[in-house]
Amino acid sequence: MFDSLPPTRSAALAHIARVRPAAYARTRNHLDGAVTGLSPYITHGVVTLREVLAGVLQREPLDVQHKLVFELGWREFFRHVWSHRGDEILQSLHAGPRPDAAYDPVLPADIREARTGVAVIDKAVRTLYATGTLHNHARMWLASYVVHLRHVHWRAGADWLLAHLLDGDLASNHLSWQWVAGTGSNKPYLFNADNVARYAPAHWHSAGSVIDQSYEALDQVARGMRPVAASADVGAVVGIPEPSLLAAPPADLELRAPTASAVDRLRGREVWLVHPWALRAAPADLPDDTIIIGVYPQEHHAVWPWPESRWRWVDAAMAAVAPERWYVDSACLAEVLAAAACVRSVDDPHLTQWLARVAQLQPAPALFPVVERRCDSFSQWWTRTTRGSKRADELLKI
Repeated sequence: MFDSLPPTRSAALAHIARVRPAAYARTRNHLDGAVTGLSPYITHGVVTLREVLAGVLQREPLDVQHKLVFELGWREFFRHVWSHRGDEILQSLHAGPRPDAAYDPVLPADIREARTGVAVIDKAVRTLYATGTLHNHARMWLASYVVHLRHVHWRAGADWLLAHLLDGDLASNHLSWQWVAGTGSNKPYLFNADNVARYAPAHWHSAGSVIDQSYEALDQVARGMRPVAASADVGAVVGIPEPSLLAAPPADLELRAPTASAVDRLRGREVWLVHPWALRAAPADLPDDTIIIGVYPQEHHAVWPWPESRWRWVDAAMAAVAPERWYVDSACLAEVLAAAACVRSVDDPHLTQWLARVAQLQPAPALFPVVERRCDSFSQWWTRTTRGSKRADELLKI
């Protein structure tokens, strides 16, 4: 399923080596453009943003305002917002074009099953299920269709998309949906058939469908006209089943809670915890006898389940850096680790509430200078975090 994205650090470094900044800047909005393919590796901490930029700069210098650097900034900006807003990112940050209550809270089955009759939407859903990935432009089209044409609340769409993405990151995903919805931006993002025809291959084109309208007409629909219904001939469209979501890992991965003997084994030892958002080797300065353990907190996955394919990809990457891995609830984890001399890990907001109870958390490595004051727009954050910098390599010296 992920032949082009092997769950290894060597594959991530190979992707970095293939990045061509000029081609990326020129073609990144096209579905067949020169995108990096790095998002799953960055999301799961196989490589960091600093490593990505450093790898690219080994081959050519970049201005700090280069589109590639700009796009790396979006990921840290979303984390910046999450750090200030917390669980508020799961709610509309401000009013959108219509009241929240005016939207349907349930994503319709024809969207979930790729049988809307709108080629670009059905192709996007099929690509998502088949690969676990989706070009950013296609994500925007999908979100815009769900929210502004079908009048489904952005949160219903965001939760669904996050569940099926290999690179699913709560801040990047949900805040992007809010940007499209107009609850995290100044206006709703709209697209039409001409836009699809410009940036997508022919089999994605959707002339004659409900999106083949002017932007003025689409804006009226987004702001309160009757939502677009499923295609009249939707019954003739052969859909596909939505992949199942698992709150627990596949049984054959044998990820279980630690046994009682683990307490004695860890007593007085230093422990390094690997987790799904930091799938890289432990720091080199740890004692040689440090015990390295991978953890999947049950409470997190109960709320945010994964498809089987993501469980397998993440666990293959985790096994490379943590041969011992636990699927465990926070109470059991705390009990087992209590006897250890020191427990450390890398912080990540997906898991802070669980890991902070049992480990000393190191900040995740950042590429851009920290902006202490909350910024509600990317442009505001970008101006502050890049102030005084002209070359991208200056970011690596911070």
